[in-house]
Amino acid sequence: MFIGIAKQFSNCTSYRFELLACDVLGDMAYTAGLEHPSVPVDGEPRTYILRATQIYRREDGQWKVAHRHGDTVAA
Repeated sequence: MFIGIAKQFSNCTSYRFELLACDVLGDMAYTAGLEHPSVPVDGEPRTYILRATQIYRREDGQWKVAHRHGDTVAA
């Protein structure tokens, strides 16, 4: 399944992240914002907006993504 998805979404031509909220609480942190990628989908150019949240965890002094969620924004 993941290989099929990866083949559909490849060769990103641009990406911008619009940060809306963030915080750090000890060894946990989050970001919430809007992703603005431009990428061919099944060979056709497409630009869209994703509402994205990422949760980070500090492990051995490094920040790592523990969870990510993204969904499309209705126009």
